[in-house]
Amino acid sequence: MGAAAGQDSILSLDALREQVAELQLPQIAHGRRAIVLLEGPEGAGKKAALKQIAAAFDPCHFAVFSTGYDRREASEGHWLARFWLHLPGAGRTSIFFKSWYRRVLDDRILGRTPEETIARAFDEINEFEAQQRDYGTLLLKLYFTVDAEVQERRLAERAKSAWRNISDRNEGIFVGDPGYSRAFDDLMAHSNTRWSPWRKIDGNDEAAASIVTLEAIADAWSSAMPSEPPHLVGASGRVA
Repeated sequence: MGAAAGQDSILSLDALREQVAELQLPQIAHGRRAIVLLEGPEGAGKKAALKQIAAAFDPCHFAVFSTGYDRREASEGHWLARFWLHLPGAGRTSIFFKSWYRRVLDDRILGRTPEETIARAFDEINEFEAQQRDYGTLLLKLYFTVDAEVQERRLAERAKSAWRNISDRNEGIFVGDPGYSRAFDDLMAHSNTRWSPWRKIDGNDEAAASIVTLEAIADAWSSAMPSEPPHLVGASGRVA
């Protein structure tokens, strides 16, 4: 990326962060709930995009939840239960860095989710997301894609740092593997619903992916959040 293009990207990100920050205000004022999912393989640019989202949103009104493998979930009730605990309250946004889709992506590829349970898992996910929509929650699902050679290069760069290598804990999910292709195809076939569609983000260029991510949030918030301030209630208790 040239110097001029890099400067344009910085300016675009600044403007988009300001726009997203403004669009969050009616969400807070009207007490609307929102969920953002960041899904995709390691090295696809999710964390770079997340940093831009975090820089845009009011930190008092959103929370980020990073989902890893939990061996305890089988003995603690329904597998979706740990996500119910992190659903957003009024005026708040929950951002899931990995999400309930881990069950049909990472855990399936790594053999932790039995194949005979995959169809039921998709049914439960679709029902869960439909419930969120019916409850008035905005749900934005972003899937970051990356080419195999780009992923390989990024993971190799991470491996040079002992700290990054430990903290990221790459579990061997590579986009060139047949198991990944199968899981991804099933994901798009069974969870790209009318009420909760996926939006794909090309993560080969992290800066461009961050811009597209903020644009997707701005579009979703513009469409879903009320454009007028809520009615004010005076001291008498009457609506002003």
